[in-house]
Amino acid sequence: MLDRILEARRAEVAHRKMVLPETALKYGVAAATPLRDFPAALSRDGFNIIAELKPASPSRGVLREPFAPVELATQLCHAGAAALSVLTEPEFFGGSLKNLRDARKAVSVPVLRKDFIFDPWQVWETRANDADSFLLIVAALPDGLLRDLLALGRELKMEPLVEVHTAAELDRALAAEARIIGVNNRDLHTLALNLRVSFDLLKRIPESCIAVSESGLRTHENLAALRQAGFDAFLIGEQLMLAPEPGAALAALLGPRAAAG
Repeated sequence: MLDRILEARRAEVAHRKMVLPETALKYGVAAATPLRDFPAALSRDGFNIIAELKPASPSRGVLREPFAPVELATQLCHAGAAALSVLTEPEFFGGSLKNLRDARKAVSVPVLRKDFIFDPWQVWETRANDADSFLLIVAALPDGLLRDLLALGRELKMEPLVEVHTAAELDRALAAEARIIGVNNRDLHTLALNLRVSFDLLKRIPESCIAVSESGLRTHENLAALRQAGFDAFLIGEQLMLAPEPGAALAALLGPRAAAG
């Protein structure tokens, strides 16, 4: 599945680069709205949830229809989201950069661009569209390119979320000096979920890094156990997108104390 998605993205990015050269994107970056501090949002005391706006997924199909990014962003931030993640991959996830821009305008929290990024042009595009951070998937990137994309993100004052699935990928992320590590509990080959992946890999993540657990987080008890183990933040998408009221679902995940506040 990852190979299929990357093949589609490479074709689309190659076309868009001809239409919109990097020079034009750099003008867009100069005119972009001020950055919001993504690492700080994930480092607060408590349950820092990155609430994900995701219209569809390859494993579940359409998650939410109609999909209203402004309403969802507003509702989730009102319920206590520390940050948002917005899918921008169109073919497999139904996302768009317009969804990202619209959602970010509606809220004051940092917004992560969730996509399959493998080209410096995409990093410039990300900032030109007002995102505050972006995802890098170690499984999709050779070491040299991973380092280059991290460096460009930092040049643009965006600290990327670097996603790993295995101990070997974590070693590569740390060798590239990633500072925000996302541990995805979904097996890339089988799409099966296993929260043990987060607990096992956390032992190898230095305290100097921000640790994020991703995928399969369904209850407040899941978050409490991972937070006690040492995770700083949690990325949650499908659980919220499938709920009749995503804001209420997020409040339930945050727990009674957050709901009371």
